[in-house]
Order: sequence, then structure tokens, then C-alpha cells
Amino acid sequence: MVLSKNNRIDLLIEIYDQGYNKRAWHGTNLSGSLKGLKLPELLYRPHPKRHNIWEITLHCAYWKYVVLRRMVAGEKGSFPRKPSNFPALPNDKTLKNWKVDLDLLDEYHFKLRDVMSAFPESKLYKAPEDSKVSYIQTLYGISSHDLYHAGQIQLLKKMSRQKN
Repeated sequence: MVLSKNNRIDLLIEIYDQGYNKRAWHGTNLSGSLKGLKLPELLYRPHPKRHNIWEITLHCAYWKYVVLRRMVAGEKGSFPRKPSNFPALPNDKTLKNWKVDLDLLDEYHFKLRDVMSAFPESKLYKAPEDSKVSYIQTLYGISSHDLYHAGQIQLLKKMSRQKN
């Protein structure tokens, strides 16, 4: 990895990408955990009150949107799916609709990445007006969030496959 003058920004982007779609020493990232899934795996719940992989994927897209919104002081409520945090699955649960939601996750990953790459390093330790959490904490937090859910998805896949 070659760092530019914005060393902290470059490092944050590197960590962000490793948590999502770039090869890293720690193993499977979020994007890797979502590859090649079949509908029964996407919809499997270990308990009726627990989330499935598809819901977790939308949750991850939503939180990338939240971080993006905080970075640019964007308008609340503009995420394309409702409700917030864990958006509802489409009525028609097909692999085609799964791909649409997977693309939504990818879209928000790269939108946030673009904002990160242009973000002034001098603002990293400041917090947005509506938050007590600094931009840098928010950015490494979203990377941790991706990896947390990647591990959760790996576990759900294993449980789903053992059940079937």
C-alpha cells in the first residue's frame, strides 16, 4: 500500500476496503461472505426473532448510508428502503431481488469510499454537529461493523447448511 500526503485517509480507506471487498490477512470480508448464496441460506433464521443474511445485508447498506449522510451533512430519511436500520425484505423474495439489494450494498460502499477519499484530513477528529462521535471513529467503526456482520453471516451460513 502506498500512502499519499493524506496518510490517515489512505489508511482508513485501506481498512474500509479490507472489511468489505479487499483481500486481507483476517479472512473473509463482508462481500466475500455474501458470494454464491442460495435463497434458503439468505432466508435462514436460527430463531424466529433473529435476522437472516438478507436482512443483515440491507442493515449493512443502511449503515453505510448513515455514515455517508453524516460525512456530507445529508438529509435524513433518504435511504431508498424502509424502515431504517433493518429495512424490510421485498415481498417477492427471489435471487433477482437479492441481487438488487446486494447491488445497493455495493453502491453505498463506493459512495462512502468516494466521500472518504475527498474528505479533509484536518476534520477527521471533529464530530458532525448532530454527533459526539468524531469522523475518524465513525469511519473505523463502519469498517468494524462490516467485519462483525461478515463473521455473523459466516456463522449463519454454516448453521443453515447443517440444518439442511
